[in-house]
Amino acid sequence: MSAHEGLTVTHRRYVSYDHAHYAGNLVDGAYGLGLFGDVATEVCVRADGDEGLFASYSDVQFRQPVRAGDVVEATAVITRVGKRSRTIDFTLRVVCRGRADRGESAAETLTEPIVATTATGTVVVPPT
Repeated sequence: MSAHEGLTVTHRRYVSYDHAHYAGNLVDGAYGLGLFGDVATEVCVRADGDEGLFASYSDVQFRQPVRAGDVVEATAVITRVGKRSRTIDFTLRVVCRGRADRGESAAETLTEPIVATTATGTVVVPPT
C-alpha cells in the first residue's frame, strides 16, 4: 500500500435554503459534486503538496435526496496511487436533518447518517 492510500479527509457543511432548487426543498445533485471537488483539493494538498486537478468521475450514484436545512459531510478516501494520478472514493452523508413537522427551526442529529451520494473520481498532480 502506498503511503497515501487510505488518506481520508472529511468536510461538513450546512445546506442553506439558498440551495433549494426543487419542490420539498430538494437540492440538486451538483451541490454534492461541488463538495467532492473541495474535499478532493484538500486530499491533494495533504498527499502531494499541490491542489491537483480533478480529471474525471468514473461513477456517480445519487442514492438519497439532500434537502435545504441538512448538515452533510463529504468524505474522500484515496484508494489508488499512480505516478501522477490518484483514484478517490467519495461519500456524501446527511448527518442532521431539518424537522419542519416539529417546528419552523426544528432539526435533529440522525442516529444513522443517510448516504446521499457516492462517486469514484480521478485527480492528477504535477510530476515530482
